[in-house]
Amino acid sequence: MTEFLTLRPRATPPDHPATRLDNYWLPFTPNRDFKREPRLFSRASGMYYFDPQGRPVIDGASGLFATAAGHARTEIADAVHRQLSELDFTPSFYRSHPLAFEAASRIAGLLPTGLDRVFFVNSGSEAVDSAMKIALAYHRARGEGRRTLFVSRERAYHGVNFGGVALSGLVNNRRAFANAGPDAVHMRHTWLAQNAFSRGQPEHGADLADDLLRLIELHGAETIAAVFVEPIAGSTGVLVPPKGYLERLRAICDRHGLLLVFDEVICGFGRTGKAFAAQSFGVRPDIITMAKAITNGAQPMGAVAVDRRIHDAVIDAAPDDAIEFFHGYTWSAHPAACAACIASLDIYERENLFARGEALAPIFETRLHALRDLPVVADIRNYGLLAGIDLKPADKPGQRGYAVQKALFDAGLHLKTTGDAAILAPALVAQPAHLDEIFDVLRRVLARQS
Repeated sequence: MTEFLTLRPRATPPDHPATRLDNYWLPFTPNRDFKREPRLFSRASGMYYFDPQGRPVIDGASGLFATAAGHARTEIADAVHRQLSELDFTPSFYRSHPLAFEAASRIAGLLPTGLDRVFFVNSGSEAVDSAMKIALAYHRARGEGRRTLFVSRERAYHGVNFGGVALSGLVNNRRAFANAGPDAVHMRHTWLAQNAFSRGQPEHGADLADDLLRLIELHGAETIAAVFVEPIAGSTGVLVPPKGYLERLRAICDRHGLLLVFDEVICGFGRTGKAFAAQSFGVRPDIITMAKAITNGAQPMGAVAVDRRIHDAVIDAAPDDAIEFFHGYTWSAHPAACAACIASLDIYERENLFARGEALAPIFETRLHALRDLPVVADIRNYGLLAGIDLKPADKPGQRGYAVQKALFDAGLHLKTTGDAAILAPALVAQPAHLDEIFDVLRRVLARQS
């Protein structure tokens, strides 16, 4: 049975520190506008957030693609409490703890065969930068140290550390930090007008993978370390890969000795109907990055899953008593995060949530594409329980998306917007009635846009 924490609604007293807004600098937020009219959550349960006055706001985005099993799961909270009471912290340099190995083993059991060496970090951004270092270390261990160039895509999002910014294909994430990180070049994104309003994988665009061949011809395969792609480009507005596209990338990487990295920070842990999108699309990468739903959002955690041959090459290249990989974080495999991870995986397995999400996806798709008749809707894309709705721009790019995001909160729905794209990713525990509520609110708000 699904277990959620239940708390009484409570308002924040006017003299409470939470009402003093000046000190906190919010990320990815227009801070001045937010502090003029703050939109706060004070608790959550199941499919709902609640504001400080106790008003429910249904969560159409799993927080930020994180709470796949719904909010405030008592099993996770209890596991974290027990762990903090027993072992609150241990370094992962020269030391470890049993739950780190258990969590790694459990994750490995969900991954494609052989992709079973797991390096723990604390976020998706750290997972991406760690994967970049692993790729460099692998090529250096094999005597191919010239392979230092990375390939990404336009409209890609790979976190906000300097490695991820170099890979980023979103201009606002790049312009203030240009040329400050590793060398990266970019293929085109996969959105095509002829694929508008596709359901699932679009028919056209597999040949866009041949951009990789052009970059190989320009830079030389011997200089390229890895190709980073989100199987579904999530943060930009849910760009689903065209049929045959990922397969073509895999074949080109194999032909030229390039590592293929799937950034599954959003897609991982059931979002596409399988544990990972690699399995949904039938394409096996060499490295997978993950975070978010790895702990159901309850603790900061991420991981990099690495093909055994890559791990072994890096390990075997070092002397027996030497550190093989000079990288890691103070909170790598933190005991509380590992406890949250294991408890989350227990829920996913016990409640069969990946299959439940897959079964709910056709209903989600039908309700989603019913919005096509709204004049403000320019395109709709979806796969599994993940969807993007492009809105026709207002006076300037992003203005409509920001206004819609605020109006949806006021109407009782939380979701993410990027520019003029609205992104939906309901929890895998959602019921059809929850989808009805999400899309009813969404239709009402979008219908008022002109």
